[in-house]
Amino acid sequence: MDSEDPQERPDDISNIINGLERYNPEAVGNLEDYLRHQCENRYTDSNSNRTLLKLYQLNPDRVKDEVITNVLVKALTCFPSPQFAQALHLVAPSLLAPNPRAELPEAIAKLRELNNQLQGAQYARFWATLDSDDLYADLTTDIDGFEDLIRVRIATLVSHAYREVELPVLEQWLGLEGPAALKFVTDTAGWKVDGDDGKTVRIPRNPENEAKKSEVREDVNVDMFARVIRRAWEETV
Repeated sequence: MDSEDPQERPDDISNIINGLERYNPEAVGNLEDYLRHQCENRYTDSNSNRTLLKLYQLNPDRVKDEVITNVLVKALTCFPSPQFAQALHLVAPSLLAPNPRAELPEAIAKLRELNNQLQGAQYARFWATLDSDDLYADLTTDIDGFEDLIRVRIATLVSHAYREVELPVLEQWLGLEGPAALKFVTDTAGWKVDGDDGKTVRIPRNPENEAKKSEVREDVNVDMFARVIRRAWEETV
């Protein structure tokens, strides 16, 4: 899925992003509505969302905390990528500074922790962190199927690196147990579970996980050896 320029992007949003409208404060409403559509329909337009954050920079009176967190949560689902960092870079420093009267700094700190874990492939820790505080549920509630999006992305990355994985390990990575994990593995991912104990997950071969023969060729000729030998001889004289 292309999270930079998705096919779902309507023409009016393209006109905002690619024209002078990207600097028009009145475009904020359209971009916010489009973000809402992304959240409800499980796709991400990072280019549009960064344009919205840039308009917030230029028009601080229009800033909405929940919109900023929704943009960051959408960026989370695109791991591993620089999307979260790029979006965070567009949030005004004044909004990031700790403030006992503001909730946004704490929310962003929480999301940054989740992003670090996903970027570092610490999937089991990610699910444990997500379940550790009700604030995470509040931050992700507007993003339809947030956990499913994360699991599908994890499964995709696993399929790029493995041909087989033990089911208990996958359960930790997917944040699922028992029948729920088995259903995701077989129905959603389309993988097979077999082995003597019925706990080995077989992942179909694909261009990413297929072993490739590597050939290393070194073009060394006689002249190269001659120079090395001559230099060694000169140093000893």
